[in-house]
Amino acid sequence: MARDYIRTVTDMERYFYGAGNAMGYSYSGSELLKADSPMLSTTGGTYQAIYGRKVWSQLNQEFNAFSILPKRPWERSGWRVITSRPSFLVGGGVAENATLPDTTKPSFQHIAAKPKTIVHTFDMSETAMFLADKDDGLGDIRAVLKEEMGKHHAEHINKMLLEDSETVAGNDFESLDRVTGNDGGASGGLTSMETGASAGTDHCGASDLDIYSIDRSANTWSNAEVNCGADRAAGSQRTLSLDHLDTLFQQTWERGGNPKVILTGYDTLMRLQQLLQSQQRFMEEKRVTPTYNGVKGVPGLEAGFIVATYNGVPIIPTKDMTKDSLSRMYFLDTDYLYFSTAIPTQYFESGIETGDPFAINRLGQEGMYRSMGELWTTFFGGQGSIRDLK
Repeated sequence: MARDYIRTVTDMERYFYGAGNAMGYSYSGSELLKADSPMLSTTGGTYQAIYGRKVWSQLNQEFNAFSILPKRPWERSGWRVITSRPSFLVGGGVAENATLPDTTKPSFQHIAAKPKTIVHTFDMSETAMFLADKDDGLGDIRAVLKEEMGKHHAEHINKMLLEDSETVAGNDFESLDRVTGNDGGASGGLTSMETGASAGTDHCGASDLDIYSIDRSANTWSNAEVNCGADRAAGSQRTLSLDHLDTLFQQTWERGGNPKVILTGYDTLMRLQQLLQSQQRFMEEKRVTPTYNGVKGVPGLEAGFIVATYNGVPIIPTKDMTKDSLSRMYFLDTDYLYFSTAIPTQYFESGIETGDPFAINRLGQEGMYRSMGELWTTFFGGQGSIRDLK
């Protein structure tokens, strides 16, 4: 399959991983393939599709920040958004033989983003590999390190998506905390993250909440809906209440969004359950499963996972969630939020065990996991967050 003909995630997997079940571990081709894109012009590395596929599958099948995001192949490095709607003329009727009304049009802005590359490497000496299989060693140290470093790669990507908004992405993937952020004037009456109501000082630096090269303070259309403390500079925190959830639902709906999933930490989920029980209310449950198109409800009694819901929206808990006293809550409209995938996870290996010690210039073995893409949203108004909870 030519790379130009990749249209779906399945097409992309077949291109990079070869034949076999897209979401499974079966693999009908050779497990050891020559790299189609060498790491360096002088490197004759090897590319092992089965290990890359396994980590990619873990990222998509386990409940975490990455798995709830729809995945789409990277098609372009920018998109256009409507920044303001056409001016509204009451009525629009035209008198007999009168001139036509003035023309009107929406305003657009182009947003650009480049794919980010996340790489984790490891190495081992020939002597370490030999001794690990003797005495009381680890056994097959290559297999052990491949497995453990694959888990590390997946966990690191999950943590990256959950970084605090004060951590500028740089070469890392953008975080959900930044996507659901608000800089310089919240819409719908919600408190801005940028300016404390009483202190009038910044919680985050003025440029910290800018995203995709957008100056959010000057482009209010790029602000998500944020419910946070009235004075973030002083770190004011509020006791979690159902009003916080109901208000944020209302604001995202009024912006034209419709949250499909709520992501939070286990602590906030437990507190929410206690809050509902104290009011003699109980959280409804839904059976869902992570897919390439985000979290989906599934029929039957055997498949999927049972999760709590609020307003019919699944609440997915994840570890490593950004928190104040309690974990924050992200309301995500995944119709407009997804991970744009340039290259799914791949595993490369070079060295003495694969017959090319000259590639690394020593008697040992090196391995590398690589994933490439970026978190994208095409509608900030459909995303929201609740912060400063206790």
